[in-house]
This record gives sequence, structure tokens and C-alpha cells, in this order.
Amino acid sequence: MKHFGIVGYGAYVPRYRIKVEEIAKIWGKNPEDYKKGLLIREKSVPDVDEDAATIAVSASLNAIEMAGINPQELDAIYVGSESHPYAVKPTGTVVAEAIGATPNLTSADYEFACKAGTAAMQTCLGMVKGGMIKYGLAIGADTSQGRPGDALEYTAAAGGAAYIIGSENVMAEIEETCSFTTDTPDFWRRAGQEYPRHGARFTGEPAYFKHVLSATRMLLEKTGTTIDDYDYVVLHQPNGKFPLRAAKTLGVPKEKITPGLLVPEIGNTYSGASILGLAAVLDEAKEGDRILMTSFGSGAGSDSFSIRVIKKKENKHPVKSYVEKREYLNYGQYAKHRRKIRM
Repeated sequence: MKHFGIVGYGAYVPRYRIKVEEIAKIWGKNPEDYKKGLLIREKSVPDVDEDAATIAVSASLNAIEMAGINPQELDAIYVGSESHPYAVKPTGTVVAEAIGATPNLTSADYEFACKAGTAAMQTCLGMVKGGMIKYGLAIGADTSQGRPGDALEYTAAAGGAAYIIGSENVMAEIEETCSFTTDTPDFWRRAGQEYPRHGARFTGEPAYFKHVLSATRMLLEKTGTTIDDYDYVVLHQPNGKFPLRAAKTLGVPKEKITPGLLVPEIGNTYSGASILGLAAVLDEAKEGDRILMTSFGSGAGSDSFSIRVIKKKENKHPVKSYVEKREYLNYGQYAKHRRKIRM
């Protein structure tokens, strides 16, 4: 029987961090309001020479190493991000050149807030199933932005993951995927604006919860499964509170969702958030384990996946190694790294 799904995956998270207390101190806020309210302790910060493209390249090289393929076997590269380095110039071509891919491929940049990476996975899966390509590289990478003093500044982080999708030497089969999408303007950034804006509490019920719950329930109905059939559940994590609340609503035991819940330690990596959580779960999952993953992107939509681990592959660069490697910055250093001070 032929399987379609994940041949290899890779992750990358910058080593720099800033603690919630450091941000709150600058703006005269109580850090406990964010630590307890958002369930976030600290977040990752990109180095001065890191962007969505460099993060995508690092994650992709790790994915290629695990897959054990020649990068010239890639027929498609799709990069999901809401912080592409250029407004007009694809990130995908930069990644292709950096990893040594052949020019004989198709590539595009995706943008759908935090679910662009999972949209790229769906595209690659469809093209592989349709026989158009042998291997596709789907990436979600971001160096997300938060206006100084805004609630987003406590969560907007950096990181990403890459997945090679194919039908040969598959380690995790993507059994099914579906999406739920509406025009819900909970988060936006107009052209030329430096920082995004958000609808505050509006981002919760009509946006995140409606879409995540609807997509997940749709997947369960489509596959004829229940939460009990899955060993792990990964839900998009804009903060620590939302995925835990959604999981409780769906009847997900806490032990099934905590292995992929990275946001308390690295913040919200936007397009990388749910697929980094998936990578962390794949690092520890056993053969035969099933994983349910649902992403969310403001604007708004969710992609849901049913994934079954077929065989274990060693990850020489596990997600845990990136999460645990920390170097703390003060707010001044953070402002320099994120170019928040402009002359």
C-alpha cells in the first residue's frame, strides 16, 4: 500500500530570549498579568542577521538531512510566512538556492497569518498525490512583529519548521486533511504599516475558537474518529491559554496536548507555531501513534490533519535542543535585534 505524507522534517528556533518580566518592566505593567493570563514565560528573538528566509533555510536543511534525499529531487518549495523579508521578491527562491535545489521546480510564497505553513503542506500533499511532483518542501517560518507596549509584544516570537512531503520512505502518513475558512477580520496589517493590529477579545471566540473547533470537528467526522483515537493533539498556540481551553472543549486530556505545547517557552512563532509543535511531538512519538493537528490563521481559517506514524526516524536536531538553548537579552538589546529604534 502506498503512503503519502512526511518523509522528513526539521525545525529551527533562535537561541535568544526575552522574559515577560523584562518587557513588563519597561512599560510599567504587572508581568503576572501576562504570565498567568497568556501562560507565557518568555519568547524567542531573532538575531540581528536572522529573518524568515534564514530560519526557513536552517529548518529545511535539517529536514533534508532526516529525509536522506538529494535537495535536487525537490520539485516544489512553498514558504508560508507573514514576515517575508521582501514585499516583492519570493522567499522560496532564496531557500531553493541556499539548500542547493535544482531550478527545475515550482515555488511560491504563502501568507495566511499563522496557518500559511500548513497550507503549504496541503499544497505539497495534493501535488504528490496527483503525481505532479516527487517531493515537495513545505515551510512555515516567521519573525513576527509586535508594536512596543502592545500585548503582542509579549508573545510575537521567531522560529519555523520544514516538512518534506512525498510517497517514498514515508515516516508519517497524512491520512486526511480539511479546512474551515471565513472572512473574520481579527488581525491585520495594511501595506506600509510596521506593526499589525488586532481585535483584542474579538480574536478569541469568533476567530480562534470558532475555526479551530470547527476544523477539528470536521476532521473527526470526515475520518470517523474520536479524540480517543489519537495519542497526541497539536492545536495552534498564539498563547498558552487558548490551546488548553480549546483542548478542554474538545475533551482532549492534558497529557495529549502538552508534548507539543511550546509557546510558554518560545512564544508564538506564527506560521511556525503549530508545525513546530508537530515536530516536537514527532520527536517522541512511536510507530503506530496517531496525531491530530489543527492550525489557525487570522483572517481567518484553520487546517486540520490526521497523521499516523509509520516508522521512526532519528532527528539529529530535535526541537527540544533548540528550545533549551537560551541566551537572554535585556529590553535594549531586544529593541536593537528587532530594529524597534529607528533613526
